[in-house]
Amino acid sequence: ISALNIVVCCVFFLQVLNEKKLQEVDSLWKEFETPEKANKIVKLKHFEKFHDTTEALAASTALVEGKLSKNLKKILKKIVAKDAHEQLAVADAKLGGVIKEKLNLSCIHSPMVTELMRGIRSQIEGLITGLPSREMAAMCLGLAHSLSRYKLKFSPDKVDTMIIQAISLLDDLDKELNNYIMRCREWYGWHFPELGKIITDNLMYCKCVRKVGDRSNFASSDVSDILPEEIEEDVKAAAEISMGTEVSEEDINNIIHLCDQVIEISEYRTQLYDYLKNRMMAIAPNLTVMVGELVGARLIAHAGSLLNLAKHPASTVQLLGAEKALFRALKTKRDTPKFGLIYHASLVGQSNAKNKGKISRMLAAKTALTIRYDALGENTSAEMGAENRLKVETRLRLLEERGIRRISGTGKALAKTDKYQNKSEVKVFDPSGDSTLPVVSKKRKIQEVDEQDTEAAVKAKKYKAEMK
Repeated sequence: ISALNIVVCCVFFLQVLNEKKLQEVDSLWKEFETPEKANKIVKLKHFEKFHDTTEALAASTALVEGKLSKNLKKILKKIVAKDAHEQLAVADAKLGGVIKEKLNLSCIHSPMVTELMRGIRSQIEGLITGLPSREMAAMCLGLAHSLSRYKLKFSPDKVDTMIIQAISLLDDLDKELNNYIMRCREWYGWHFPELGKIITDNLMYCKCVRKVGDRSNFASSDVSDILPEEIEEDVKAAAEISMGTEVSEEDINNIIHLCDQVIEISEYRTQLYDYLKNRMMAIAPNLTVMVGELVGARLIAHAGSLLNLAKHPASTVQLLGAEKALFRALKTKRDTPKFGLIYHASLVGQSNAKNKGKISRMLAAKTALTIRYDALGENTSAEMGAENRLKVETRLRLLEERGIRRISGTGKALAKTDKYQNKSEVKVFDPSGDSTLPVVSKKRKIQEVDEQDTEAAVKAKKYKAEMK
């Protein structure tokens, strides 16, 4: 048996000297406790060094992907020519299958081979002479850096990472902006409470506070570049009769600093949204056309990557983001949710409450197709997404209008229905069919009662006569 080993600097083969020792898998590690014991089990058969780091990186990446590199193929052909009858022990079963398929060389992979490779790695310095441990460590570190850089450079998921980070940051910015704006309104509201009711736009509110400061300055300040003319007049009138408390200049300065932060974060959020929109149109154009850039980015972030999202069926895409509600409904045996993150898509929002479930199901089916097209297709156009969106919009229009149309086929032919004719006929109710029992009066006649009384009296007299 020959053992194939590829390390940082070379490819080498070891000849197994004592195959009987290999049968004892549990105690095999004892044979590699020292270099002397290891040399009794295996010996160096062939040694081939790498010329540079590029060649070592190519061999390492081929091994990671389970492929056979050119250099390794040449070396194995030499060995096959010499010792075709021997078996080759490999640590990777996938690589062994490739070697057996291409070179017709018998390969073995078992727990025994795993223990053997572990022992060889532990005594690599004793088995290969003339290789100092310090140089080996330096070469290992250099190859590890090169391999990591290669993986990062050619990772298919690295583009999705930018979208995931951008949408996560966008959500965080929205939360922080909401907190800052609420604090700013509440803080300045002690000084000028009427301003919050007059100006409803948050960004406009912060710009106005930053420019004017104290409410007494509104009368002499010009805020026409921020506010419309009607609102400006209302603000100046309210400032003169405001019921707010007086605050110091230091308090106003702190409030203005907070307004600066809100305005800066709002501007950065706008810039980040434009960046996210451009990235989504470049990476997943059809998904963006179907559900929008925000919903599409959240779906990608929830799945982990665009490729992982493409592996999900339409039913999973429909319920992404509603996992807790789904499992709670299954546990309590209640109705399962009809939508998750896809609920925020514009098409679902346009439909009424009765049709939201149907539209979300159809939208999820079309979205699943567009995701797979974006992830696995070579074409980068958004025509497919536009066509599918048009189909969903047509279906939504039909449901809203309650038209009787065939969705399959061309979808244009009207279903055939019989012409309605109003037939006016007056029918009289027949009470005779209500009951099958004979009609008998419940009240007895007076004559019948008198006859019964006389008969009873006669019987009583006869009974008394007999007793005497």
